[in-house]
Amino acid sequence: MNHLFRQLQWLFKGVKVFALVGKSGTGKSFRAKLIADKFGIELIIDDGLLIRGKKIVAGKSAKKENTYLGAIKTALFDEDAHRDSVTKQLGEEKFHRILIIGTSEKMVHKIVARLNLPAITKMIHIEDIATKEEIDTAVKSRKTEGKHVIPVPAVEINRNYSQMVYDSVKVFMGKQFLNFRKKGKYFEKTVVRPEFNKKGKVSISESALTQMILHCADEYDSSITIMKVVVREEINGYILKINIRLPYGVEVSDKVHSFREYLIDSLERYSGIMIDSVSLIIEDFFTKKKKI
Repeated sequence: MNHLFRQLQWLFKGVKVFALVGKSGTGKSFRAKLIADKFGIELIIDDGLLIRGKKIVAGKSAKKENTYLGAIKTALFDEDAHRDSVTKQLGEEKFHRILIIGTSEKMVHKIVARLNLPAITKMIHIEDIATKEEIDTAVKSRKTEGKHVIPVPAVEINRNYSQMVYDSVKVFMGKQFLNFRKKGKYFEKTVVRPEFNKKGKVSISESALTQMILHCADEYDSSITIMKVVVREEINGYILKINIRLPYGVEVSDKVHSFREYLIDSLERYSGIMIDSVSLIIEDFFTKKKKI
């Protein structure tokens, strides 16, 4: 079934795609069912899983992967067999609305394209539905305890991923969040500790770390080109020296400092390694290298 035929099929069925976007650890999965209930969404795509109501109907969990890169590839349906199993199930499901969860607009657009879904109808950012205090609390929990949420009951997760289950929580959401005609209701979610985020001293190869840096750069701003990465492991963490190239006309100082903070936060949060320092060297065809 080619891409055009699939698109026409979804158009004929009147399928609409919603997206929930926010950085990892900000509470997207925690609020996914609430968003689904509010907008009458039948299906959810979250970290490689296709979810309907309280059931996982297809896919595999990115949180089961042993490495951060493996988790990213699973979340993006990079493996053909994984993608095909989910697209096949989508063709068998009766639905009109589906919610895609991702860490950026770029990521959800990639998932939509990979699964041959129609263009996104509504883009929701985590900041639209959660306060700064709620987001900060979620981020702190992720960074210090390594906890993730899967928006289905624990009994469903235990069938295939029992070793990851940490806890189960019930969340009550009042009718003010949902449709005004509905009463408040409870949603059960499963708290897990992924394989790639287990505690303890973590080491990583230079090639794997370089791949993570390349991914972070692409996720942050695809106009940033990574030219060279030098890695040194010290007692206080990894020391990184990264040569980058920026497009002309960019405000270098602001862009570089912001990217460095994003890079350190992402590498420490998702891989479990500690970063001692990051030096960014800006390369240019016509000027000398500049270290920031």
